[in-house]
Amino acid sequence: MIELDDVSLDRSGRRVLTDLTCRIEERRVGIIGANGSGKSSFARLLNGLLLPTQGAVRVNSFDTRQEGKTVRRQVGFLFQNPDNQIVYPTVAEDLAFGLKNRGMSKSECAARVTKALAERGLAGFEERLIHELSGGERQLVALAGILVLEPALLVLDEPTTLLDLPNTRRLMQALDEVSAKVVMLTHDLPLLDSFDRVVCFADGRIVADGEPAEVVNFYRQLSA
Repeated sequence: MIELDDVSLDRSGRRVLTDLTCRIEERRVGIIGANGSGKSSFARLLNGLLLPTQGAVRVNSFDTRQEGKTVRRQVGFLFQNPDNQIVYPTVAEDLAFGLKNRGMSKSECAARVTKALAERGLAGFEERLIHELSGGERQLVALAGILVLEPALLVLDEPTTLLDLPNTRRLMQALDEVSAKVVMLTHDLPLLDSFDRVVCFADGRIVADGEPAEVVNFYRQLSA
């Protein structure tokens, strides 16, 4: 459960989100809107990367302002560019980083890493160098690095922007398979056809919220 109660957000002295009140319980939710509409700021509220100027954001009843560390353990965040979150030179090192911070032994980390890579179609990638991977492979490694921590909620900020069609399909298949709830920001509207709900932002407000086909059609008309 994601809850926003009367949330507004100021950044650099400018109001970027205004009076947001909503509940998100569905398994897969799409977030759409033009550049500058506020959707990326909204996404960053969900794991405490940004804190509301007013109002409250809660994830599974944990307030992002008061219980930020707990929230961040429950929310995995995938950036548009995987290079913004991959830190270590090899795949296994990068995936193991978060597990080690949670106190897991070396053997436990290795087993979890191997399993996470196999689930993403990356079996045998443990010793591969990150800089030698394709953009699609790096994005899948970044996703595996999040999922290995078993978050309850996965937030993705335009994750297919740098991907070709085959890797886009691989990523979307991964989202079908994960148990975590998914909130995905995207400009690739057909990807949302099978989602449970779509929310459209404009000028820092929610302007449409409901069935994917209806909200996407509203957004197309809004953008015409």
